[in-house]
Amino acid sequence: MQVRRLATWTVLPVVAMIGLVACDSANPKSPAQNGDPNGVVSIGIAEPEHLIPSNTTDIYGGQVLQALFTPLVAYDRNAEPVMAQAASVTTADGRVWRIRLKPGYTFHNGEPVTVDSYIRAWNYGAYGPNGQNGNYYFSHIAGYAAMNPGGNRTPTAQELSGLKRLDDLTMQVTLSAPYSDFKSELGYNAFLPLPRAAFAADGSILKPFEDHLVGDGPFKMKGTWTHDQAIEVERYDAFPGEKPRSGGVLFKIYQDLGTAYDDVQTNTLDVLPTLATPNLATAAADFHDRYQHSPASSFEFLAFPTFDQKYADVNVRKAISMAIDRDGIVKTIFANSQSSARSFVSPVLQGYRDNTCGAACQYNPIAARQLYAASNGPADIKITYNADGGHREWVEAVCNQLHHNLGVTCVAAPQAKLADLLQKVQRKQSVGMFRLGWSMDYPSMEDYLTPLYSTHGAANYYGYSNPQFDQLVRQGSEQSTEDSAIRYYQRAEDLLARDLPVIPLRFKQNNYIFSTRVSNVSVDLFGYVDLTDITTSAA
Repeated sequence: MQVRRLATWTVLPVVAMIGLVACDSANPKSPAQNGDPNGVVSIGIAEPEHLIPSNTTDIYGGQVLQALFTPLVAYDRNAEPVMAQAASVTTADGRVWRIRLKPGYTFHNGEPVTVDSYIRAWNYGAYGPNGQNGNYYFSHIAGYAAMNPGGNRTPTAQELSGLKRLDDLTMQVTLSAPYSDFKSELGYNAFLPLPRAAFAADGSILKPFEDHLVGDGPFKMKGTWTHDQAIEVERYDAFPGEKPRSGGVLFKIYQDLGTAYDDVQTNTLDVLPTLATPNLATAAADFHDRYQHSPASSFEFLAFPTFDQKYADVNVRKAISMAIDRDGIVKTIFANSQSSARSFVSPVLQGYRDNTCGAACQYNPIAARQLYAASNGPADIKITYNADGGHREWVEAVCNQLHHNLGVTCVAAPQAKLADLLQKVQRKQSVGMFRLGWSMDYPSMEDYLTPLYSTHGAANYYGYSNPQFDQLVRQGSEQSTEDSAIRYYQRAEDLLARDLPVIPLRFKQNNYIFSTRVSNVSVDLFGYVDLTDITTSAA
């Protein structure tokens, strides 16, 4: 979630859009063309909320996990799942799946990766009392309901009945119902394995483990997570997959993107995957061909917490949305580096439709003020945002528009870190409206619907709940073909347009910069820097 990110889009298939981004494919390869195999690449991130895979739903933690772990499946440039640690993922009916692992993978402590490594980690993530943010991603597997009975009821099981070990490298996964996107979903963080060393005798994860993760990826942890400062990883030479072209990665943690931008200019930071809004206007002049763009899946929005009665009336929410000039903010604040959003899923996906939000997302300040007054909208509004994400300028611009167009007092309230904001929301503390962003975990409309808006969605921080929506998404996920699934997902999206639990604002592209020390820099649809191809110049 950035919570987990587009020049102006023309709606095209993903492969066609990628082909349009010529500046990314022409990424310069000097002066670090040959690269230093022992060089360390530094990448700017914000403080992750968590690093345990089943608990990591933010983009910063996800970027670190990209270095430390190997997923069962990865995604090609067409956003199609391809085998990574899995040798095969097969099904005859969409309900019973067989996963065969490639041999030779080990954790960084030497322990072999087997199906037990997955079963152990998945059971931990799926067990409700463990409180994992990614818990809901296991909901398709048989036995999940017994581990998550809801309310104050006690779980009647601690293991997923749908997981069956066939041998060291083969497992059978039985779902509670057919699910056409299951193979794609397996590339998400929640489905990563964990070594025995992660667990205490009672099955809990040892507290020190998160600060010194033991993964199975191309890099291993060097030292421990120095909170709010850095996470460093080094190449794992026993990794059987494609070897990275650098010796390690230093994830430098910033509270201010402007500081990170300055550090790239002085070559004290190598890559900044996202820019603060004030830097967008000057980046081309400052970095020339080291300022690059690529397609992204990110969706930016403002959320209404259900526990705040100020926004309980849907007409109040619609009036606020109509009072926001999305196009003006894209032009003046973001230098046209993003595009206005009037739908709830990204244009990179099959099934995307333009302007599903309808009149509620059209700028109409006169109608907005009339509707707001008729609905007794609150006289004061607060918008909370994370200050470590470069959001101050656009949030203040939105506040100014709401003040002018609705006649309200609006306060832009920063929180130092995204983790701080999410914790306040989870505790139902007063935050008013709050900004969130979402980059897909796997390429499906369902990934924008289930986590963000289903009753128990992993990223439904605002508490939206609509049984009809839940049913439509569930029916869509059970379809045998993508086309039939999309029809249900689109009906579910229509309910979001009616209920407006969030206000769509923008679709983003990746706008990133890098130092003269590195080359072969790319950022994918998920907003992650490719850690395999990037190279550094010799010291």
